[in-house]
Amino acid sequence: MTIHKLLIANRGEIAVRIIRAARELGLATVQVYSKADKDSLAVRLADEGVDIGSPQASKSYLNRDAILVAAKITGADAIHPGYGFLAENAEFAAAVEAAGLIFVGPTAQSIRLMGDKVAAREAAAAAGVPTVPGSRGRLESPEAAFALVKTTGFPVMIKAAAGGGGRGIRIARSADEFHHLMPQAQAEALAAFGDGGLYVEKLIEGARHIEVQVLGDGQDVIHCFERECSLQRRRQKVWEEAPSTSLTPAIREKLCSSAVALAKAVHYRGAGTLEYLYDDRSHEFYFLEMNTRIQVEHPVTEMVTGIDLVREMIRIAGGERLRIRQDQVRVNGHSIEVRINAEDPAKGFAPNPGTVTALSVPGGNGVRFDSMLYAGYTVPPFYDSLLGKLIVHDEDRASAIRRLDRALGELNVEGLATTKPLHQALVRDPDVQAGRFHTAWLEPWLASHTAGLAAAEAALAVPTAPAPSTAK
Repeated sequence: MTIHKLLIANRGEIAVRIIRAARELGLATVQVYSKADKDSLAVRLADEGVDIGSPQASKSYLNRDAILVAAKITGADAIHPGYGFLAENAEFAAAVEAAGLIFVGPTAQSIRLMGDKVAAREAAAAAGVPTVPGSRGRLESPEAAFALVKTTGFPVMIKAAAGGGGRGIRIARSADEFHHLMPQAQAEALAAFGDGGLYVEKLIEGARHIEVQVLGDGQDVIHCFERECSLQRRRQKVWEEAPSTSLTPAIREKLCSSAVALAKAVHYRGAGTLEYLYDDRSHEFYFLEMNTRIQVEHPVTEMVTGIDLVREMIRIAGGERLRIRQDQVRVNGHSIEVRINAEDPAKGFAPNPGTVTALSVPGGNGVRFDSMLYAGYTVPPFYDSLLGKLIVHDEDRASAIRRLDRALGELNVEGLATTKPLHQALVRDPDVQAGRFHTAWLEPWLASHTAGLAAAEAALAVPTAPAPSTAK
């Protein structure tokens, strides 16, 4: 089952990340691309590139037949799906294996089981992992859902059984809101995922979002400790860090052990992430869902553990057993990642694609910038706005925050607006510095800081005149 040539069925910074890991393992690489991405950094770095269609994702990155044909004509023997697009599509994973290729990720059965949030909750309960109070199965009718809500009480979250990314979710704080929002959530879930199934769970207000990174080989599973991902806008993460400062050692052990128990119960293979809500007042945690793929925020775990998660998942897919024992996994220092998106924070985070006219990347000890950018690159308007991730590591959280502040000051992406001003404001905020936040903290903060972000953006846009030279 050894892999010789790896096809990357994705784009952007994660494609670049996978190509680099594959090259370090001595593998040849094939990058598929849409016509909008023909000049991308991933295409430049890969050994081969294959045009698989027009810019619309449905006609390129979501076209599994085109991807399989590209693998066949280039002689690739494995496919890495990255994150997003087809990464958590059980039918694609099954089609890859049916074509005699290796899918770098879990089995189609695991994806199907853990990708359905209701089935995942049931699997968690069976493994003894606590879940948020709510429905145990799909609620196909508003009547059944409301009967359940009368027992849990308000507020509640109405959530899509399939998919993710914050779509198909509504919060109801009263019976009237519930009856109004239930059809909206069902329609959005059906449009986004082709599945209108819903479930309902109690809203745990003021909770933190904690996730546990696992690696499995189908038989054994280890955890690589946790990440804190509570700074979110519209349920999309903007800032992630490891480890979480809100957990006690006892809670950390209990949380990570529960993630391993659930991953073992489903015979998990590859890299995966189990997401939890954590109430730091009651010290209770609740399983939310499992992402059966590599996560955007995986670098912070790599920085504190020294484990290259992408290389390990490729090795496992190639038939190797886990090379790392649980007692060998240690956390060293603290790491923070911020997402640099082509969005304008001063204008409601409006997408801002365009051409990168100049690029200056921060460096120095403990600084990493995972991106798809180069000077002269034109960011296409058809896809997710993520340009790259700025990651720092230092001996403790306070030092990591100072290092992040310094690195943000050195980062310069000219030609388009980015979320850099947001992160520069966050890194200097007293509550962020003290770790006083939760999943609902950022949006009210943004509402009160819009003027400051606009001023910061304006300052960045004005070139600074050089000081007069005093050299003789």
